[in-house]
Amino acid sequence: MTQNMVQAAPARLLSLDVFRGITVAAMILVNNPGDWGHIYAPLQHAHWDGCTPTDLVFPFFLFMVGVSIVYALSNKKADPATHSKTIFRVLKRSLIIFGIGIFLALFPDFDFANLRIPGVLQRIAVVFFFSSIIFLKTSTRVQLFLMAFILLLYWALMTLVPVPGIGEPNLEPSTNLGAWLDNKLLPGHLWASSKIWDPEGILSTLPAIVTGLSGVLAGKWLRSPADAAHKTAGLLLYGNLSMLGGLIWNLAFPINKALWTSSYVLYTAGLAAIGLGICYWFIDVKEYKAWTKPFAAFGMNAITVYVIAGLLPSILNMIQLTGPGGTPMGLRRYINELLFIPYFNPENASLLAALLFVFICFIPIWIMYQRRIIIKV
Repeated sequence: MTQNMVQAAPARLLSLDVFRGITVAAMILVNNPGDWGHIYAPLQHAHWDGCTPTDLVFPFFLFMVGVSIVYALSNKKADPATHSKTIFRVLKRSLIIFGIGIFLALFPDFDFANLRIPGVLQRIAVVFFFSSIIFLKTSTRVQLFLMAFILLLYWALMTLVPVPGIGEPNLEPSTNLGAWLDNKLLPGHLWASSKIWDPEGILSTLPAIVTGLSGVLAGKWLRSPADAAHKTAGLLLYGNLSMLGGLIWNLAFPINKALWTSSYVLYTAGLAAIGLGICYWFIDVKEYKAWTKPFAAFGMNAITVYVIAGLLPSILNMIQLTGPGGTPMGLRRYINELLFIPYFNPENASLLAALLFVFICFIPIWIMYQRRIIIKV
């Protein structure tokens, strides 16, 4: 990424920025409904097994981290003398991203005793680091071997290894091996909604690295000497085969975002490759670009807008106003009560409030885009 944790490469793909921007906008939308009790089903995560459109957002982002690694580090890979310096820079950026994630988890109360250590940016940082090292130091054949090995190892650990203190292997929320490991190593520092397991937990980060490596393979293909038609066809073929593999594996190892199962990796990476292939064909090849600027703005400053979206709800809640009936409420809820709740059904009011939040986040990003400001980490 440019704002995606790596130095921008001269040969830049507009389609990558746009696809990333669409993904970031969707991430903000689904993370910020006006009312968590009233959300349309496609804008919610699957309750456990299964995959909704919302469950595609995070793996799509990690997939594009992998694509961007190739564009950022290919020249460095070709010169082994620079590898040590490059690895240091990758480590530095990973630590910065991880630190930003910790800061967002602490803000605004800075309650270190109950700090959630895993998180979205923390997982991005880990995936970026390991995917970058693997890209720099290994060939495509070794990368394919590692991907297969990690997915099979994770399947074996989750389905064949007994869970200490619990018994038989299982894939239930609080009693699977990943949940046991999270609770053993990070007690009191997990997702607040569960407290005993985390959807961005330790063990499930292993297959998440494969999601990043899937993007690395796609990035290498896009940088290959093949012509545009073959590149597009290759991405679509790769995507469909991966998606089919995920659906087949789903029969034995269910597609599950919270567990980041191996079938989920294949299924979502396949859909990401298809989405990127379509964007590449229409934007970079056919040059249908008139509609792309808002999404390119999001995509070029992806981490910045994610941070804005993470801080803004807390800041708005600090501004206390008196709502209908004299009820004290934060500014964000006040806006919802004023503009949406009286005039729309609960689901539409919640959706419109989320769309307004996306637009508010877009304003500073659009100004930055117009002024060619890209904040790199």
